[in-house]
Amino acid sequence: MSTGMRKGLIVGLIHVALVASLGAKLQMDRVTRPRVWAQTVPVDPDSPLRGRYVRLRVQVEPEGSPGLDYGLQRVSLVVHGQSLGFVLDPAGSGGWVRKMSNGPTVLDQPLAFFIPEHVPDPSIRQSGEELWVEVTVPKAGAPRPIRLGVKKDGVITPLDLD
Repeated sequence: MSTGMRKGLIVGLIHVALVASLGAKLQMDRVTRPRVWAQTVPVDPDSPLRGRYVRLRVQVEPEGSPGLDYGLQRVSLVVHGQSLGFVLDPAGSGGWVRKMSNGPTVLDQPLAFFIPEHVPDPSIRQSGEELWVEVTVPKAGAPRPIRLGVKKDGVITPLDLD
């Protein structure tokens, strides 16, 4: 085996190890960190450069009554009961929230949920239906989307996007 081929194999193995370690960390977070369904406000379903996806603004509920104004607020994310919430925290690791003019408080950074080409846009819902996302809540950073669901008559039904 030539020196160049050996170096190429070593670089390839390093890349595989990096990707595998990231995958293992995300799987460990899914097992050890809380999971919760959160209501969403869909933004847009398509980008020619990134493929088909739905950008989701995740709604969060304040823990207590923090007196949130319409600006950006730094927060820490918490799970209380069966909902995703936040507490105001100037050193917070959960990111930023903003109160939208139409009422809900949402995470400032939208989540991207990628969908297959053959699946209809899940953000287009009938009257009485709401799009929800199940997320893992890490110790720091934005929630990580797991799957989408539709809430109708108070029941969330996961969508089959295969």
